[in-house]
Amino acid sequence: MTDVVSTAPAARERGRHRRAGDRIYRSSFFLLVSTVVTAGLSFVFWVVVARFYTPAQVGLATSLISATSLLATFSLLGLNNTLVRFPAEREARNAQISQAMVLVTVVGCLAGAIYLIGLPLYGAKLTFIRDNWLTAAAFAGFCGCAAASMLVKSVFTAARIPEYNVLIDGLTQGASKVAVPAVLTGLGVFGIVASAGVGYAVTVVVAVLVLRRRLGFRVDLRTRGTRLREKFRFSMASHVSNLINLAPVLATPLIVLHHLGAAQTGYYFVAFQIAAMLNAVSTAVGEAVFAEVSHEQARFRELMLRSARIIAAVQVPAAAAVVLGGGLLLRVFGGGYTENARPLLTVLAVAALPVALNTWACFALKLAQHMRELIAANTIMAVLSIGLGSYVADRGLVWIGYSWAVGNAVAGVFATASLVRRSRGSSSPPTASAPAAPDPEGAPQAPTAEPRPTGPGQAHPAGHRAWYPAEHDGPNPTVPGDLYRIGLDYPYAATADPDEYPHGPYADPSDSYAADIVDPHAYAPDRVGPYPSGPADPRAAAASFPIQRPSSERSAP
Repeated sequence: MTDVVSTAPAARERGRHRRAGDRIYRSSFFLLVSTVVTAGLSFVFWVVVARFYTPAQVGLATSLISATSLLATFSLLGLNNTLVRFPAEREARNAQISQAMVLVTVVGCLAGAIYLIGLPLYGAKLTFIRDNWLTAAAFAGFCGCAAASMLVKSVFTAARIPEYNVLIDGLTQGASKVAVPAVLTGLGVFGIVASAGVGYAVTVVVAVLVLRRRLGFRVDLRTRGTRLREKFRFSMASHVSNLINLAPVLATPLIVLHHLGAAQTGYYFVAFQIAAMLNAVSTAVGEAVFAEVSHEQARFRELMLRSARIIAAVQVPAAAAVVLGGGLLLRVFGGGYTENARPLLTVLAVAALPVALNTWACFALKLAQHMRELIAANTIMAVLSIGLGSYVADRGLVWIGYSWAVGNAVAGVFATASLVRRSRGSSSPPTASAPAAPDPEGAPQAPTAEPRPTGPGQAHPAGHRAWYPAEHDGPNPTVPGDLYRIGLDYPYAATADPDEYPHGPYADPSDSYAADIVDPHAYAPDRVGPYPSGPADPRAAAASFPIQRPSSERSAP
């Protein structure tokens, strides 16, 4: 996020980049704080809800809120990963963010509407939400706002300023939700759903204001240079894996509702929300590693090992604390939550350890761009969690917890084994001095830095990402005998948009001197050059200037 970083104050810039080795700790800390604040206020939200609504109402509302979260995640289309991994150039960064936000919001609203249409097929007890067109429209709008609020979190993470997520995703959203439930008790189940929806809407408004005031964001709907189309395959591959990973979050409440009833669904959801605070540790650290390795690929191994130590140092004692003190946490909810939800909470707390392993390994696979193994690992987790959960649900809530633990444990072992196997099969990890793994489009990434050619007649290295201004020597420095001064008169165009120069890096494709670019066979060994008049022809530049065909993805630094 070049434009955001460049407009930040110099002092904050120096603090952010003071020590590269500390960024992973700093990013992890703020993302974890944001997650803890969000989860803590969400805990308070459900405490308030439990005081004002019946367990049956809570059970029905939790299914709808879970659906909202999953539909919002579906609507991201993987653009949250693209904004972090492939940020646009400075002049197109606002357009990239603007288009991504508009797209996910529209898709979120459509996804919510489609979900309501199909409710009779998979949620007959929830069809009351679509009986009134106002509640149906509000639910669809909440899905769009939830998707936009999730995307904004990635914007701040990509800019390496995750502290804003504490304010936006944590405090703003959580405080907004907590303030509403007591006022909307007259709406019944929809009052709980609307409380969560108000939190999403307020979050989006405040986030846009912060982006504009603090980070210089302006709405820009131009399409050139956003890289969204170019990285579509990467977005979709990561998106599919995320959807599969989150499928149990939607499916399990419906399974419990179908087999055990609305009250047991409420007990399940409260226990799962507490366990989600534990699971958020590995997710927050994984997001920090994803952002850092995207900027510094040479430190892949170092940062992954460091993140594993951070997760272990926090996750193990936190899980032990929940196992020992889970009864006190559930007592806050009152009613029968302590008696009915504590066995499940204990299992889910222990299961946080295999969840952490699976999360860490899946982030590593995504960074290494081993997308097949990533999708396979998430598929194993979803199939085992949902399949086993459906099979043993009639035995009680605790068996749902066992299914969740088994699914994550098997998937984590598979993902870790896949990562180790692929690492041993490769000669070396991605580094800054060697080309990184190919992107999903199949084109190898160019080296991040190469020396400027200095010798006469030296070919311009294919894939060089530097721009030679007109006042400097070009990729072929002029020497005596260079009658047409190719090195000075034909500077390489500074553009990352291949559509702007479909015939090559020269602005005028009709220029006969661009023939060496337009015609890939112009410098074949059996030809003298682009002009067949003979070796005495001074235009036979190929004999003295073996220019290689430059990459179509050359851009300005």
